[in-house]
Amino acid sequence: MTPGARTQAAIELLDQIFTVWQSEKRFPADKLLEQYFKAHRYIGSKDRGAIAELIYWVLRHKANLEWWLEKYSQSLDGRAFILAAAILRHDYDAESIQSLTKDSKYSPDALNEAERKFVHTLSKMHITNPEMPDHVRFNYPQWLDEKLRDSFSEKLGEAMTAMNEQAPTDLRVNTLKTHREKLLGQLQAEGFDCSPTPLSPIGIRLAKRGPIFTSKFFKEGHFEVQDEGSQALALLVDAKPGQRIIDFCAGAGGKTLAMAAAMENKGRILAWDISEKRLGQINIRLKRAGAHNVQVHVLESENDSFIKRHKATADSVLVDAPCSGSGTWRRNPDLKWRFNTKDLQEVCEVQKSVLQSASRLVKVGGRLIYATCSLLKDENEKQVENFLKFNNHFVVVDAKKIWNKELPTELGMNEPYFSVNPLKDGVDGFFAAVLERTSA
Repeated sequence: MTPGARTQAAIELLDQIFTVWQSEKRFPADKLLEQYFKAHRYIGSKDRGAIAELIYWVLRHKANLEWWLEKYSQSLDGRAFILAAAILRHDYDAESIQSLTKDSKYSPDALNEAERKFVHTLSKMHITNPEMPDHVRFNYPQWLDEKLRDSFSEKLGEAMTAMNEQAPTDLRVNTLKTHREKLLGQLQAEGFDCSPTPLSPIGIRLAKRGPIFTSKFFKEGHFEVQDEGSQALALLVDAKPGQRIIDFCAGAGGKTLAMAAAMENKGRILAWDISEKRLGQINIRLKRAGAHNVQVHVLESENDSFIKRHKATADSVLVDAPCSGSGTWRRNPDLKWRFNTKDLQEVCEVQKSVLQSASRLVKVGGRLIYATCSLLKDENEKQVENFLKFNNHFVVVDAKKIWNKELPTELGMNEPYFSVNPLKDGVDGFFAAVLERTSA
């Protein structure tokens, strides 16, 4: 594709995204991109990558771009956003951008007089401006300003800047089949520039994105793609061979697989979720990893009667609760624009219900690990405090005591909880509280 054709495709895609977001569906951007590329199979892989990269850049800087558009443009459609992005990220200047409209019959329409004035004005600007309020300058929803300040106080700007960067690609070594040093050498021999992760002792970080799923060692189950923070959460469960573990919100099974490896395939993991579609992905991954101590079950709800059969039987229960996903904004920048105050209220109620239901499964002396990929205290500390208020047979275990068994580091610690984010740890935002049951 020519640059003009790529630009036109990006305009069409962004218009589709904005149109869908005006409905109640609010589908994730990656799903909408997937649908678009399936409908346009002639677009090659390099072109798909370039188009997707531009779309995600726009979504990362949506508040900045919208501020400039409202100031100098007549429009807030996909074309206006893409033109502004092309100028403000210095792909083109005010003159060369007009070449996009002439390089093929699939290019955008020629710029009109208002657009020419607009891009000429923007060509003299930086993407941020001192007049911008914080939520615009740092690209986060205005309604979350107070809650984010509660989490980051004076470091809010730095934290949101870090959250707007592109996330690295991390791999979790499958210790059922190999070890980190060996896999590092094998991946480097395949041409991947990679190094050990600083936080997780079973992690590898790629220096840049690459076709990692084509690796022989992925196909043989020697690793899974998993953010280092997510790996750390799985390690925090402290799963041991012979134990009985319940992964209450297992999803596609990333943490289930990590715990199965830690248990050396000895003992039992019960992987549960209310989404049959998400949970359905786990069986292929288990087979590839060589993990055979996992039983999978689809729950009808967090209060499914099936749960009662396993009351007080688990050594540990991991509740990776549904949440705002604010800790994953680096990977899913569209999520901050799709999630609203009503969604937060609803998800907090679900978290409360899930945590209470899962607590029944923990035996005396066992542990309940409550986790989210959220930056917000409403979903983290406040949920734990509320739970403990009505469940005095649980106490908080200092996460540092568990984590230091795996790795002697202060990273990820916010006593007594585990808490990481891109600013201080270089990983996605995660929170976890370890709660021990002291009596029936």
